[in-house]
Amino acid sequence: MKQLAFIPIFLLCLWNCGTAQKASNTRNDPEARMRELGIVLPDVAAPVANYVNAVRTGKLIFLAGKGPRQPDGAYITGKVGRDLSVQEGYEAARLVGINQLAALKAEIGDLRKVKRVVKVLGMVNAGPDFTQHPQVMNGFSDLMVAVFGDKGKHARSAVGMVSLPLDIAVEVEMIVELK
Repeated sequence: MKQLAFIPIFLLCLWNCGTAQKASNTRNDPEARMRELGIVLPDVAAPVANYVNAVRTGKLIFLAGKGPRQPDGAYITGKVGRDLSVQEGYEAARLVGINQLAALKAEIGDLRKVKRVVKVLGMVNAGPDFTQHPQVMNGFSDLMVAVFGDKGKHARSAVGMVSLPLDIAVEVEMIVELK
């Protein structure tokens, strides 16, 4: 009788181990995490001037600054704190993150090649009295951590700018290390 009681416990353990393994695999697969989060990467926009979207040197990828380009091609524009709330700025920064992921994937082919997000420079279009740049940039940083887990945690600067190209609300550039 004691042996029969062991069987359900054993089966439960097998099921839990399989579920935990699947969850672990999903956490380690940025492509799967994006699917779980409902993120569809857009086409990569062509540079608006004389530069390229990404430069690879050794195992590092330097991504040019991107803005909050929406699926219809329009940008989120205006000054955060005046034209946009901090929450709208956060969402704009998150959208920049999606655009940067698209540029990164276009450059390397598979986001599972990322060893870690190393450095992020976030520029917020804001007036001289605005001080919540880090809260705005968390939209980008939170997305990187959601997609890459601990590999998405990065060094970051969040600064205010008197203006940005095309009056975009946020611009972000990043450096990524490959495996």
